[in-house]
Amino acid sequence: KLPPKLILCSGRLLEKVGITSEVQFLRIIMDGIPPLEDKHLFIKDLRFEKVKVRIYQPKIPTTSQRRGILYFHGGVGLFGSIRAYERTCRYFARKSNSVVVSVGYRLAPEHPYPTQFEDCLTATIHFMRTAQDYGVDPSRIIICGDSSGGTLTAAVAQALVNRRDLPKLRAQILIYPFLQSVNFNLPSYQQNEGVPILLKQRILALGLKYLNRDLSIMEAVSKHSHIPEDLQLKYQKWVNPDYIPHEFKSRGYKPSTTHPFSEEIYTLVKPVFDTVFSPLIAEDSVIAQLPEAFILTCEFDVLRDDGLLYKKRLEDHGIKVTWCHLQEGFHGTVFLAFWGRVIAFQSGNKGLKKIVNFLRLM
Repeated sequence: KLPPKLILCSGRLLEKVGITSEVQFLRIIMDGIPPLEDKHLFIKDLRFEKVKVRIYQPKIPTTSQRRGILYFHGGVGLFGSIRAYERTCRYFARKSNSVVVSVGYRLAPEHPYPTQFEDCLTATIHFMRTAQDYGVDPSRIIICGDSSGGTLTAAVAQALVNRRDLPKLRAQILIYPFLQSVNFNLPSYQQNEGVPILLKQRILALGLKYLNRDLSIMEAVSKHSHIPEDLQLKYQKWVNPDYIPHEFKSRGYKPSTTHPFSEEIYTLVKPVFDTVFSPLIAEDSVIAQLPEAFILTCEFDVLRDDGLLYKKRLEDHGIKVTWCHLQEGFHGTVFLAFWGRVIAFQSGNKGLKKIVNFLRLM
């Protein structure tokens, strides 16, 4: 098995020599080798409207309706797939005795942003309306996702708060989510900028690829030249290093200096201020109506503070949050827990167990 850092370097090398694009390479690597047949689950490929899904139903008979879980995979909207997350979804279905729907949303750049969010929302609404057809209690539907799948989870939960024609979501599970494009110099970005597998430069580059923007503007975005002063002042209420608990700054953190605003850069990257792309900057009126949450953060992850800030916002509005912080964890550790029994991935196994414990209470 290739170490994660070598996988990323290999992808960039193959792209440079013209063999394949980095995105295509990462798609192949993430898909991996599919697992063998599962004797404990019924597994079926379906379409919810036009969206591909795979549904996992436990074979154990039950007299009552089960909980339902919609899973949105990670991969920055560029890679990841139903197949890549086969082991993850089987695990949740078996261990929590739930019906799991893995959502195969369409990927960028072939399907431009925000197609990924629209597909996830379509699949969620369809499942909420037809839950009983799959033996699921409509009042026990949970949405879940890791990394950019966590972004999609938060965005779908926000999109549903004012829907009176649908049941309320029971909960949302955000696994090391990306939640904001306002500040790329939070303590976790500074402390973990060179930690595999999600280096700071990679998140900026992949984010711009996701939006189909030129990578030449990457440095300007990392220096926050993309934010007008009025928006900076507005978002400071929610995206602010002052709200990160002191213990998370002990590994070395320096307040960042501001750089001059560029109208040109702002115009190019304006979509990053959509709440679909940056759910952390949603209005208070939306945040106050969100369902109960489980948020998983990792110490060695540039996105750690996104999770901490969202936790604070939800709790400030009286939303119950179950927080799991993996002190030895790194970005991708939950996904990689299924790639082999390697000691470094014990944090991933711990995270999986905590998620299952939360699901069993729903």
